[in-house]
Amino acid sequence: MKTSSIRQSSLVTKTIKETSKEEPSLNAQLLLRAGFVNRLMAGVYSFLPLGLRVLQKIEQIIREEMDALGAQEVLLPALHPREIWDQTGRWDKVDVLFRFKGAGDRDLCLGPTHEEVVTPLIGSFIRSYRDLPTAVYQIQTKFRNEARAKSGLLRGREFRMKDMYSFHETQEDLDAFYEKTIGAYNNVFKRCGLGEKTVLTYASGGIFSKYSHEFQTITEYGEDSVCLLPDKPIAINKEIAEDESVYEELMPGTSKDTRPALLEKKSIEVGNIFKLQTRFSDAFELSALDSSGNRKPILMGCYGLGPSRVMGTVAECLSDAKGLCWPKEIAPYQVHLVSLVQSDEERVQADKVFNQLVERNIEVLYDDRSDMQAGAKFADSDLIGIPKRVVVSKKTIAAGLVEIKDRKTGETSMVAPESI
Repeated sequence: MKTSSIRQSSLVTKTIKETSKEEPSLNAQLLLRAGFVNRLMAGVYSFLPLGLRVLQKIEQIIREEMDALGAQEVLLPALHPREIWDQTGRWDKVDVLFRFKGAGDRDLCLGPTHEEVVTPLIGSFIRSYRDLPTAVYQIQTKFRNEARAKSGLLRGREFRMKDMYSFHETQEDLDAFYEKTIGAYNNVFKRCGLGEKTVLTYASGGIFSKYSHEFQTITEYGEDSVCLLPDKPIAINKEIAEDESVYEELMPGTSKDTRPALLEKKSIEVGNIFKLQTRFSDAFELSALDSSGNRKPILMGCYGLGPSRVMGTVAECLSDAKGLCWPKEIAPYQVHLVSLVQSDEERVQADKVFNQLVERNIEVLYDDRSDMQAGAKFADSDLIGIPKRVVVSKKTIAAGLVEIKDRKTGETSMVAPESI
């Protein structure tokens, strides 16, 4: 982070009271009112200072978990030539592709996903099984020409995405990395505050494999529907709920008449993973020599996770009637210091508390605004949703203490400033 703490009087953004009629989704309403994002058009948002801090923290968590898998970070072009999409046969099949003409009447598109780029790129460095397995990932802005962009950060036309691609010699190796990635994704959602609400969900594998897996966050505001298995953190996407084979895998020994009833819930998809097998390596003739000297096609996996969608999901699921309620690890600041002082002498004491926190490397948003009443400051603090609110007032200064309030629980306590 460039700035670990800031005075609210110098913050470029301000909160707003009105709810936008153009934004029916809860996450967009809250993030707009609190000054985290600004809407340019449907599905396209600017991330403002507070919102960018949250987004960067989510992306850093993702980065740490992907690095722990041994994946290496890259940054791939967002602008793609038509030729690579023709090679996989997807130029006319991907309905959300932004297509346009470039200089020289060349057909181009903006990348919604990067299999067409990463497969020949990484393949050019793979000669034999000794170069496998390997995995790369990126965190990048992507583009999809969504017909319905009405869900704030949950369904964008321009959005942030982490996509990772793995390359393997054997099915066993791909399967093992795939399972490790499930664990890494669970870590991401736990650290972002969604762990208890997010379930691994079986979905159709399409042309790639029997199943793919989604990570669905259970919420009444969701656009997806999943069927929860009883007593297990696993679900089945409603679109494949009639597939008997999935029940044979997840609930062996049961039948339609004997298996327990599933619970249908609304949800938000926050991640998905696929075993691509040789779909793209075949298209680009990507192969490697095995230990016997025989040339074999390389197996691939694809793993998507949306940082901006995670941000919107947290706003949607963890907020309350007063506003946002950020988990500690992704909150824009750790402490919202609210000054209610009036005199210059008291202001010196409030500044002293701010400086003490900064010196201890605590991230602070310091509401030092002198033209705001206490009620308005508290309302802004609740709306912005920083985990801890610390209040300095004439009363607390007289007692040599500060008041701390937990945003999530509402619990308050009086403590000495140095013990915050």
